[in-house]
Amino acid sequence: MTDDEFEKHLEEEPDPQLDPERSPGLHADIDALEDIEVSRADVTIGEATPAELAAADTEPVEGDDPSELLADLAADSEIDRRRAALALKDRATTETIVAGLAYAATNDPDDDVRQFAVEALTAHGTDAGSGTETGEAAAAVAVELLDDPDPWVRSEAVVALDNLDREAHESDLETALDDDHHAVRRNAAISLFKLRGEAMADLLLEQSRDDSERVREWAAHMLGGVDEDRARDRLRELTDDPATVVRQTAERALEVEPRRFRRQFGGALENDSRLLPGEDRLNRMPDL
Repeated sequence: MTDDEFEKHLEEEPDPQLDPERSPGLHADIDALEDIEVSRADVTIGEATPAELAAADTEPVEGDDPSELLADLAADSEIDRRRAALALKDRATTETIVAGLAYAATNDPDDDVRQFAVEALTAHGTDAGSGTETGEAAAAVAVELLDDPDPWVRSEAVVALDNLDREAHESDLETALDDDHHAVRRNAAISLFKLRGEAMADLLLEQSRDDSERVREWAAHMLGGVDEDRARDRLRELTDDPATVVRQTAERALEVEPRRFRRQFGGALENDSRLLPGEDRLNRMPDL
């Protein structure tokens, strides 16, 4: 099939994942609420205070000058520091803002402040472009944070490197595949899949046996882009996985056209806001 024929094929053939018949609740015989399967019984509800839950709301400081927000990065309240870090994401890039966010990302004692600061710093680095002084500064901070004690900060650092220059930091992303937290391993695999495509087959097959259902879920998702019998065989095995989300993902992956999948892959999967035990609901899930 030529490239022109393939492009026409993409335009004419509907995406099976968009078929309304695939709606999870369609044709289900549910007479009462107790008939609905809830497979995430291990999820726990946190005890965040209203102030903590509002920390990601930057509306109270949207009119503040950058100098005021930079001052708030040194406030006694971690809530104020979190909010300031996020608000600085939307301010015009200056050396002072970049320096302030870099310091907060690597020195603040609060895990969420560090995570939000590297997220904001990455936005400035991405806008400036790789190879620029700002982009290099953001990438250097992200590499340093791959060793952060908090897994969600490390996970955000992987997101940062993916956004800033995944090709230049391929070796750093590969190192992150061995992290002891599922979100870091998953994000690293997603970023590397964007670079390597089907060459990730061995790694994805390995991750499809990971202890974390979140990692197995994403491995199954990306195996849909591997046009090999061993990938399809493994996906069929995963349709019997103990975790419902893995089974469903494997079933969908078996129906996609690998080449189309790789062309359209953006590293986003719906319903990724679920929490596992020990995860903080204040932490926003990294979005690759």
